[in-house]
Amino acid sequence: MDRLEIAAGYRDWIAETFEGRWQPVSRPAAIGWVAFYAAFLIYAVVNWAGFLFIDSANLVVHEGGHLLFSYLGQTLCLWGGTILQWAVPLLLAAYFFTQRQTTAFAFSLFFFFENWLYTATYMADARALALPLVSTGDPDVIEHDWNAIFTSLGLLQYDTAIAGLVRFGGWCGMIGTVVWLVWRATLSKRSSLDIAS
Repeated sequence: MDRLEIAAGYRDWIAETFEGRWQPVSRPAAIGWVAFYAAFLIYAVVNWAGFLFIDSANLVVHEGGHLLFSYLGQTLCLWGGTILQWAVPLLLAAYFFTQRQTTAFAFSLFFFFENWLYTATYMADARALALPLVSTGDPDVIEHDWNAIFTSLGLLQYDTAIAGLVRFGGWCGMIGTVVWLVWRATLSKRSSLDIAS
């Protein structure tokens, strides 16, 4: 197989991945989903506390991650909360991606990136230690994940800067997901017009 065949294979894969055979999105569904995401984004912008209503579910998954990874050593136990918190919506997004379920993929990906906001809030508190902490273990031995992680990496003094980058990435991801959904809905409408004519 020469380079041109490999390049053509990648080109075809990219075209299929981003342009082909996704479930169509009707105009009413697109309007409803975009309105939902716009309302959520506005809610997230005006919520200065840094803890959104969906973060209660994220917290449960986060704490479950500590329990799940606790069997793999102290380091993975410490990181496990964030790993599982990010992995659950990302794995759902990956599944819906393989099934080409447009709105389900967008929903999962959107909330994967929303988790970045939650994580950024926790990261930014690494030195301040002002957030109330929750633990599934011994209440007398509660550890601030990101204080411990940043301390072990020698990055504690950069907690707010790193949190700012993670928060920015989360916002870019959420907005990008909505833009992608609108684009897919536009392609669905064009496809239905082509079929009709």
